[in-house]
Amino acid sequence: MVVELATTWRDARGVPATLAPMSVPLDPTPRPVERPARPRFLRPAPSEVESDAAVGCGADAPDDADAEEARFRWTLGRPIEEVARTTSIDPRIPAAVPGFDVPFFQAGLAGYSDGPMRLVARRHGAPFCVTEALLDRTLINGGKGRRKEDPDLLATECGMGDLEDNVAADLDDHPIAGQIMGTFPEEMAQGSRLLVRMGYDVIDVNLACPVKKIKKSNRGGHFLAYPNEAIALLKAVREAVPSEIPCTVKLRRAYDDTDAMAANFERIFDAAYDLGYLWTTVHCRTVEQRYLGPAKWDFLRDLMRRKPDRIVFGSGDVWTVEDIFAMLEYTGVHAVSVARGCIGNPWIFRQARELMAGRPASQPSLLEQRQVLLDHFDLSVRLHGEKKAGRMMRKFGIKFARHHHDAQRVKSSFIGCTTVDEWHAVIRACYGDGPLTPTHARASREPA
Repeated sequence: MVVELATTWRDARGVPATLAPMSVPLDPTPRPVERPARPRFLRPAPSEVESDAAVGCGADAPDDADAEEARFRWTLGRPIEEVARTTSIDPRIPAAVPGFDVPFFQAGLAGYSDGPMRLVARRHGAPFCVTEALLDRTLINGGKGRRKEDPDLLATECGMGDLEDNVAADLDDHPIAGQIMGTFPEEMAQGSRLLVRMGYDVIDVNLACPVKKIKKSNRGGHFLAYPNEAIALLKAVREAVPSEIPCTVKLRRAYDDTDAMAANFERIFDAAYDLGYLWTTVHCRTVEQRYLGPAKWDFLRDLMRRKPDRIVFGSGDVWTVEDIFAMLEYTGVHAVSVARGCIGNPWIFRQARELMAGRPASQPSLLEQRQVLLDHFDLSVRLHGEKKAGRMMRKFGIKFARHHHDAQRVKSSFIGCTTVDEWHAVIRACYGDGPLTPTHARASREPA
């Protein structure tokens, strides 16, 4: 049975089909998402998904709008709301990674998932985050990753002291996985030891990145074509990292769709667990497929049926809160990696927790949108400096604009922002007057 959605249903990006007028007042109360009953899960067609370019390693990308076969639907045997209410996390996961308490998390996203994005996601319910892929050689040489990706740097930059203060001010970026990528086992081992010393709770090995420059450097998804080398890399990292620190690995379902490459995946997948890796995160596209066409959820479903004792996380085509629970239900994976679906939408994690608690998923109020934009930009300035943050935050502002009732106007306004004053001017014009104080600054000034 397929249920046709009413025109008031939110699209695949979470934007209401019926927009409110510009005169909507600031409302601090989250509003329930208005939607018809969904007795079955309906996958969005490719035309409903944004067509901007993929953002790099770890990213979910849009379906190929020209592929007619991509217009598919999965049917579940029960409503999404029921799936969410009965969902819990495998106890092995929080036992190994305290604080990882729900079966979804923020993925590593090249060019996006820096400290500011992670902290904003955590404030809205993300239990666990992964960094963008850090190159082993760059870590060893003291470049990016030795400071900007220090998980405790922003707490220091914002003037916090003890751990308790950081938690109170929502500046605690833990638990967190440092994702590492490289070519040679000895360099991967050295880079992993550096990440441990930096305070990462989990070390995640990237054997999934499909971008061309990574392939040319024999990194990432390249290793899925060379299982012996991949296994040697995994062995070196696991031996270098103390046994009490979990190691995990990010994979794609194969290098390509040939039987030989499918067999290679199986070898690497099994070897990871044999070597002591806690879980794998499997993106269900091939390396050659990159980000074109639909993610093959049936692959994850078959994998879980064949390997029921393995902890496996799923990745691919997770755009909405409903997608999180649809993937859990349909495939049987233990947790869902939320990638592009959370860019400019940290509320997806809150919505998932709301559904698990039996409450309707709520849209962010205009006041909530305003505060998150202030928080994200301030954290980015503290980490990157005003000039770089001004450039970086434009792409976030465009994504956040989708939630506004005059999205096109807000998007156009953010495109021209480069300074703090310009950012604040757009916020005043589009989100209303009020204090321009980020959440963490208020928390740091409150008396003990």
